[in-house]
Amino acid sequence: MKSRCFALDLLYPGIYSNLMNASLHALRVLVFTLAAPLFLSACSAAEQGGTGTVILAASSMQEAMTDAANAWAAEGHAAPTLAFAASSALARQIEGGAPADIYLPADEQWMDRMEGLDLLRPGTRSDLLTNELVLIAPKEDGEADWNMTRGALLNRLGDDGRLAIADPQGVPAGRYARAALTHLDLWNAVANRLAVAENVRASLALVERGEAPLGVVYKTDSMASDKVRILATFPADSHPPIRYPVAVLASSDSRGAEAFMAFLKSPEAGAIFARRGFGLVE
Repeated sequence: MKSRCFALDLLYPGIYSNLMNASLHALRVLVFTLAAPLFLSACSAAEQGGTGTVILAASSMQEAMTDAANAWAAEGHAAPTLAFAASSALARQIEGGAPADIYLPADEQWMDRMEGLDLLRPGTRSDLLTNELVLIAPKEDGEADWNMTRGALLNRLGDDGRLAIADPQGVPAGRYARAALTHLDLWNAVANRLAVAENVRASLALVERGEAPLGVVYKTDSMASDKVRILATFPADSHPPIRYPVAVLASSDSRGAEAFMAFLKSPEAGAIFARRGFGLVE
């Protein structure tokens, strides 16, 4: 018994609109019967023993949260339903009334917004994980690790190459990238050389396909790919701390939501997250 998971693609606003207006049953019908061919990726297996908790998680959580959800289901619990997208896109769906039980974004700003709108169940919010920000290149690029300087960065981009980053206007990975590049006095050098993607996994894909010679992603994203390599890790003090908060949504009627939340904070889940490269918040 495994969880069902989907990576939501912002290229399909019609589906997003439907998600915002659907009932919980309609959401599952829509996702499970129509969405798989349209989303960036999907995985599913037969559920047994009831309907699981619905989790909206940041794109960078795909492998780790799928592993955790499968471990939970293996213990005999109802298999969770997972949906992945940019934290900002998920927040907009929650604001629009999309039925779900748990929100797990990649930064505290979007969770602060949900809390300010009274969309969280009081007392359930906590910080769960941390991450690092890295500069990546295609794996076949065998050049040794190097220091990030203006000249080195521009030389690596060449005449027409672009730096792949998530949208810095709202997506956490993009905001962290802009902050780090600004701190290192590199933002002005690359601001007009960006390949802006809708989420961090889309940024990763641009580098994987060789469409961008460089990209800024989380360490965990680079670990999930065998097509890229880390060139450098951004200093921790070059950007706000990368934290993944988690909370039960106020609209949730799932009896298992808080139990699954407790599992996410357990040593078993912590070991799963650590294997995927995440840091743990005590």
